[in-house]
Amino acid sequence: MTDRLTKTPSKLIEYLKNWAIALLVLLIYGWAWQGLNVQLTDLQNSIPNAIDFTRRLFPPDLQILDVAVIKLIETVQMSLWGTTIGAILSLPIAIFSASNLAPLWLRILANGLQNVVRAIPSLVLGLFFVSATGLGAPAGTLALAIYTIGYLGKFYQAALESVEPRSLEALRLGGANWAQVARYGVMPQVMPLLWGYTIYMFEYNIRAASILGVVGAGGIGFELVNYIRGFEYQKATTMGIVLLAIVIAIDLLSSKLRQRLEATE
Repeated sequence: MTDRLTKTPSKLIEYLKNWAIALLVLLIYGWAWQGLNVQLTDLQNSIPNAIDFTRRLFPPDLQILDVAVIKLIETVQMSLWGTTIGAILSLPIAIFSASNLAPLWLRILANGLQNVVRAIPSLVLGLFFVSATGLGAPAGTLALAIYTIGYLGKFYQAALESVEPRSLEALRLGGANWAQVARYGVMPQVMPLLWGYTIYMFEYNIRAASILGVVGAGGIGFELVNYIRGFEYQKATTMGIVLLAIVIAIDLLSSKLRQRLEATE
């Protein structure tokens, strides 16, 4: 009898707590919807315009297929180099950010650097490097490299901090210094994760590179935007189809690679 009385208030508190959380979530979504100032009538009236725009996209103009393929290759090259440079720079930043490897003052600096980079939109990075190096692929590559640091550094940091702490403590008790702990205790455990994150970032950068074309940072996105601005929608469709094909292909390939890496953990 006593146990039943003690359990009932706790269940009631848990019940009220869940309802309070649900109400809070609804209020947040209601506040966000109100801020959007969405008019349902405007959405309804926009449907004919959307249909008209879609009709202009077809049929694709396959006469520019060779140009699309050349620009697609340039986009892949930008993404490959941008991801590689970003990954190389991200690893030491992630090590300096990890709570199980670096002192507090160094973690504050490294995490602050990551936060600053993540706060800068990719288009702003593209504009910066276009103004520094001019229009073209070099600007896009550098923008992707810096953009990669902000996110890949955080992914790497999360992987490093997930390492089993007892193995690191055993190395320290055995007299291993900081570099030896990182080399023999941390890296063997996290390498599959780091490779998986890097492959995912390369896949994402293919799409990001196409967006950077808006500001003239090279790749297929640059041609795509030019065709849209010139109202050559059928040519833009060809560019979009080629981009979609490579995104699907890289997604399938990267999924296979990630599965193999996960199998080695």
